Amino acid sequence: MLNKKQLEENVLEAAEKRIEWTLKTFPRVCVSFSGGKDSTLMLHLTALEARRQKVKIYVLFIDWEAQFQMTIDHILRIKSLYQDVIETFWWVALPLTTINAVSQIQPEWVCWETGAELVRTPPEDAVCDPNLFPFYKPAMTFEDFVQGFAGWFAQNRPAAVMIGIRADESFNRFRTIASDSKTRYADDLPWTSATRSGHAWNIYPIYDWKTADIWTWFARTTLPCNPLYELMFQAGVPLRYMRICEPFGPEQRQGLWLYHVLEPERWASLCQRVQGASTGGRYAKESSSFYGRRKLIKPEHLTWKQYALLLLESMPTATAEHYRNKIAVYINWLLNHGYPHGIPDCQEKDTGSRDVPSWRRICRVLLTNDYWCRALSFSPTKTVHYQRYCQRIKKKRKEWQLI
Repeated sequence: MLNKKQLEENVLEAAEKRIEWTLKTFPRVCVSFSGGKDSTLMLHLTALEARRQKVKIYVLFIDWEAQFQMTIDHILRIKSLYQDVIETFWWVALPLTTINAVSQIQPEWVCWETGAELVRTPPEDAVCDPNLFPFYKPAMTFEDFVQGFAGWFAQNRPAAVMIGIRADESFNRFRTIASDSKTRYADDLPWTSATRSGHAWNIYPIYDWKTADIWTWFARTTLPCNPLYELMFQAGVPLRYMRICEPFGPEQRQGLWLYHVLEPERWASLCQRVQGASTGGRYAKESSSFYGRRKLIKPEHLTWKQYALLLLESMPTATAEHYRNKIAVYINWLLNHGYPHGIPDCQEKDTGSRDVPSWRRICRVLLTNDYWCRALSFSPTKTVHYQRYCQRIKKKRKEWQLI
């Protein structure tokens, strides 16, 4: 991992230089836009620089179907504001699979699912034709889609996809930037990384911004930001919990209750559309042991390992098998990497952002419905390979005699 180094310029000057370099270096540049504060700021900076250079950019917005109308209105406003420099605005409304962290019965859900009673209808110019993208497969995961899109967008030529993540948001995002194992465009450009396509590059121009930097920039420029943030602030939502994207993820679910307050009709549709939405809206924001948020407790007569096994027994069979596979791989790896006698029941800082192995950490994964076990250093398994992966690991579990 890299150590943090202080730059001579401030974060705004650094981001502007990175964006200027990107637009001059790559013939095709696409901004990944979600409607949140980070991607909105990045799109503002990129579009303004594109005007100065008199070049065109592309924009990708993935519509999750279950979104606030305020976010949709904000997307339309930004699209109109920079229509002079946007070559193509892909408003994607295709069935994609993503996490549903408010249900163990339905741990994933498919937005824009064919035959479902949808929360809302997509705009007329949205991409609803699955044949537009040759890499698209029905109900593919978001991760698979963005990887496929990067390769398709590049068209076998150098291209850049700009992503508004910040290292300050989470340890995983810090690792995305600071990892020594990733391929960079150049050694002195840590804010770049190669994609699987071999031609497209991910660019992270605001990776070193803090939350305060984001809001200071919006306050000084008065350029439009999603007004939903103002309502979140008025409702008492802490800055670190303000999320605007697909609503049912482990972090995003903490804002589900706002649908009930701000858009009750849409909230009713959400509850009918996605299993567990009502329960998530009621409990996800509370600082209780429900969902393992903030407080993590167990029955006094059980060890953390026993509690983990009890939680697995209480789950639907398919969900429990998914977790057993992941946990078995995790423990087997640790048996050969520093824990020959097995992982401890608990240890200091084992529930934080860093992966400190313990059975208590595994309980946290199960209680938070961390379906892809990101807290155990896993990444989502590709949809097309998942069933084969499950069958192979199930056989391995018998060999290892784990879980």
